[in-house]
Amino acid sequence: MNFLEIALLAIPIVLAVTLHEAAHGFVALHFGDDTAKNAGRLTLNPVRHIDLFGTIILPLLLVLSHTGVLFGYAKPVPVNFAALRNPRWDMLWVAAAGPITNLVLAAISALLLYGMRSAQADGAIATELLLLSLQLNVVLAIFNMLPLPPLDGSKVLAAFLPGPIMRPYLAFGRYGMLLLLLLLILLPLISERTGLGFDVFGILVQRPANWLIRGFLAISGAQNI
Repeated sequence: MNFLEIALLAIPIVLAVTLHEAAHGFVALHFGDDTAKNAGRLTLNPVRHIDLFGTIILPLLLVLSHTGVLFGYAKPVPVNFAALRNPRWDMLWVAAAGPITNLVLAAISALLLYGMRSAQADGAIATELLLLSLQLNVVLAIFNMLPLPPLDGSKVLAAFLPGPIMRPYLAFGRYGMLLLLLLLILLPLISERTGLGFDVFGILVQRPANWLIRGFLAISGAQNI
């Protein structure tokens, strides 16, 4: 990939992770926690949310290593769940806000693709960016809903767990990022080199993501793009 392609690739990644994290903060504030506001994270300014490794280096490594996976993340918005008016159930909505935002962005991307096709607009670069935005946002939404701490799905699941189980389950999040990196980078490489064909990411994320992407395109009438 040349520099221009990498720069264009960064646009939907930065937008997706920025709005994902900002959504957590806005919903937390709605339910009574102003931690993100006080930390200056209730903003759509990507500079406040970008993580050097997660937003820039990791996606670039995934592209250059040809793992077939494109993923990134921003600096997590600080949330004090104890400050929420109803911590157990408000935590669920705060956590779900990020993936829901990504699905909304995916739907908008599909509608814009449909609009370009209807208007017979000739914009190859715009089409590629919208397709990438659609795919990336769907993958981010599904991936983040996996019930593995510290992902958002773990906090959604935790709302339904009894306290003695919920607390150690969420505490596992301190080791979860290492496990996620193994899942994203190391396992696909080992599988490819050994010929095992065991693709955890493909089974848990890519397959349902492909189904949902096709659904977005079909509903918007843009499936032939």
